[in-house]
Amino acid sequence: MSLIALGLSHRSAPVELLERASLTPERSELIDRQLRAAEHLHEWMVVSTCNRVEIYGDVATFHGSVVQITDALAQATGLSVDELRDSLYVHFEDRAVAHLFSVAAGLDSLAVGEAQILGQLRTALRLSREHGHIGPVLETVAQQALRVGKRVHAETEIDTISRSLVHRGLDVAAAELGDLSRVRAAVVGAGAMSALAAHTLTRAGIGSLTIVNRTRANAERLAEATGAAVRDWAELDLVLSEAQLVVTCTGAVGHVLSADQVIAAHGQARQVYVDLALPRDIEPGADGVPGVSIVSLERLQQLDAGAGAERLAGVEDLVTGEVAEFLASRRAATVGPTVAALRAYAADVVAAELSRLDGRTTLSESDRAQVQLAVHRVVEKLLHTPTVRMKELASGDQDYAALVRTLFDLDPHSSRVSQIPPGVSGV
Repeated sequence: MSLIALGLSHRSAPVELLERASLTPERSELIDRQLRAAEHLHEWMVVSTCNRVEIYGDVATFHGSVVQITDALAQATGLSVDELRDSLYVHFEDRAVAHLFSVAAGLDSLAVGEAQILGQLRTALRLSREHGHIGPVLETVAQQALRVGKRVHAETEIDTISRSLVHRGLDVAAAELGDLSRVRAAVVGAGAMSALAAHTLTRAGIGSLTIVNRTRANAERLAEATGAAVRDWAELDLVLSEAQLVVTCTGAVGHVLSADQVIAAHGQARQVYVDLALPRDIEPGADGVPGVSIVSLERLQQLDAGAGAERLAGVEDLVTGEVAEFLASRRAATVGPTVAALRAYAADVVAAELSRLDGRTTLSESDRAQVQLAVHRVVEKLLHTPTVRMKELASGDQDYAALVRTLFDLDPHSSRVSQIPPGVSGV
């Protein structure tokens, strides 16, 4: 088992490139087709969110899989390998596990602590199962990552960090618009971050609040919980023209609000748009409209830098401990197959040498059995100490089982148990 994580995120790529690399269902299907023909991958899982595109794999070779995954990503997105190269990161083995656990915990999100990532990981896992390209290796790692993510949200204060970003956005809006109790606001979208924004606006005593979403039923549920009004998606332009504060976070691929819409919606009163989406909901050209302020998620992240450092320390410690525990259990689980593979290898060597001996000498059946038993005892004594040591050291930092597999060129997946042939006694 060799794990790899390859991708790009807000940490490695500019927003423009992330937007161009966003995966639609059609692009994801194209990646699947490409990777099915990739001989260097045994299993894979594609994780696509608003601020990352990552492919996790159980691979046969490191360099071969990196090339094939990169090519698949380039062909699916229409980006060249050269365009992707500077923004791609690759994690291998232990670091791949640590990265996935950090992603699940919300530590690697632009809005640190956002809980949406857990749902997105569940979706990625479900789709991988349905498409038949995930097996026991990635299934185990992904399930453990989800468990770690749930534990982080249950046992730490990481949720307060993403909430602080929304509060920071409202602080910026209040500084420009004044008393929020006199402000007409609209929330575009009805997902987790939009819901957080709507509830925060309500608690802040916003003058009026309107929810607009492509799926009206979702908007109605959020409006019922916050006491807001609901408008149809077809009325979006009218809603924008009536609002002084617009908070948007739809999770859509592509821009939801064009610069022309923002220009057309702007009247005499000052307007503030808080864009919590990545890829951005609002077309970049809109930030040049006089009298309109666009507050992006990146800007809020910069304003909030360091605010959650103390809260994050405990989260990072928890994730680090979970990674260490998982890697130790994973190493321990490889000992049995490695021992079996080592014994099978020794049995093959003994069988080959006895076959050569048969071609050179004539032994009675009894004598041949005694020779075979003596050789077997020698092999058992030679293998006894390494086998015991592997089991004793399995939970440590060093993967001794992997070292043995490398030294003897073993494949534990094709191992068999070697036994003394029937009829040979005296063990």
